[in-house]
Amino acid sequence: MKRKIPIHWQIIIGLLLGVLWAICSSFLGWSDFTLNWIDPFGKIFIKLLKMIAVPIVLFSLIKGVSELADISKLGKLGFKTLGIYILTTVIAVSIGLSLVNIFKPGDTISNDQKIVNRIQYEIWCEESGNKIKDGKHFLSNPAYKSEVDSAKVNFNKQKEDFSNDESLLKRKENVGKQKDARPLQFLVDIVPSNIFQSLTDLKSMLQIIFFAAFFGAVLLLISKEKAQPVNALIDGLNDVFLKMVDLIMKAAPFFVFALLAGKLSELAKDDPSKLFDTFYSLGAYCLVVLGGLFLMAFVFYPLLVLFFTGKNIGYAGFFKRISPAQFLAFSTSSSAATLPITIECVRDRIGVSKEITSFVLPIGATVNMDGTSLYQAVAAIFLAQYFGVDLELSQQLTIIITATLASIGSAAVPGAGVVMLMIVLESVGLNAEWVALILPVDRILDMCRTVVNVTGDATVATVIASSERKLEVIPDEKMQTY
Repeated sequence: MKRKIPIHWQIIIGLLLGVLWAICSSFLGWSDFTLNWIDPFGKIFIKLLKMIAVPIVLFSLIKGVSELADISKLGKLGFKTLGIYILTTVIAVSIGLSLVNIFKPGDTISNDQKIVNRIQYEIWCEESGNKIKDGKHFLSNPAYKSEVDSAKVNFNKQKEDFSNDESLLKRKENVGKQKDARPLQFLVDIVPSNIFQSLTDLKSMLQIIFFAAFFGAVLLLISKEKAQPVNALIDGLNDVFLKMVDLIMKAAPFFVFALLAGKLSELAKDDPSKLFDTFYSLGAYCLVVLGGLFLMAFVFYPLLVLFFTGKNIGYAGFFKRISPAQFLAFSTSSSAATLPITIECVRDRIGVSKEITSFVLPIGATVNMDGTSLYQAVAAIFLAQYFGVDLELSQQLTIIITATLASIGSAAVPGAGVVMLMIVLESVGLNAEWVALILPVDRILDMCRTVVNVTGDATVATVIASSERKLEVIPDEKMQTY
């Protein structure tokens, strides 16, 4: 009997072939062909995953809550889940701040360029009415007259470029809404006014989670006779959508190939040097972000799992079990789109109970953004270094608090990663429009930080299951295969 190639190896092959195809098509001038005839299949893949994400969350969470033996456990489980997610986010931001302060990627530019950048910052402070944070003044110093002229030209060009970018303007508008919101507005936003409208929008995932948890809790409060037919319907629908996951995963390697080929071809067009130029110009920044993400995904999370589960899973065993979700997260850049696969990996390959997976993972896909929060910390300090602004320890502590709270409060905001970064920059008195500088590499870094977000979700679910004695590690030979 021919041995089947494991799904994670199939997806890796799809990833590598996608990268290879994108490079070759760029050299050969086939980018238009790739974007017209291959990239659409990648978009179909993301749509398929998003199509089943909401039903999976809805029915699995209702099922998980309705199967709780004691309804009082729901509150305890909720507080424990949020507490651990917040703790891992604080650690992620702290790792990011430590690395960016040690390696100082923003100091790699020449001193003359840094002076020009610094003067741009002071011009922005003067125009916007913000106070200069570190007490230094270059703009009014006659010795820097030529640098002031260059800085004004650069400042006006950056301002014009930003005002011509509609997507950035919309994101900045969202920052204003977030800042103007009252302290408990995020709690108000969690409660849906129309559940059917919320079910049509992945950005309303917190509202769907609230409704599902409420629905499941009410099923526990009515008689078993009345709840039984509803539970049977929920079970049946849950099984149907889980089967859809299995079918989609069978074609995942091809879809991943199409997705990567399309994304990279869109970046490079018919000039492959564009890919390398983009990374070269922001190379030090990218390396610090990737270093932090690597520490989170391959050091911190496995140690956390090892501490709570002992040698039952092991370092290699943990990654073997969640690798399909990690590779899909890298391909799709979306925790929500990857959620159905994450649920299957954690439940059917690690051995976390349905009760825990159906409750913890949907919340994590929405509010747990460890990779994104780490990236924001690095990006904020990098931009401060690049523009010659010295941030004090108190301001860096503000970044930790703001990035942690923003990861929860911005869950339903379109373009959440960039919006959250703008909020972090404004919280320490920096220009939110500076995000335009790092956007060229954001697409690739987004793929990497989504892997960390998904790995964090799986880790927290495993830790909570172990602490609640709801973890039965599945042997390798009995793991779910696709």
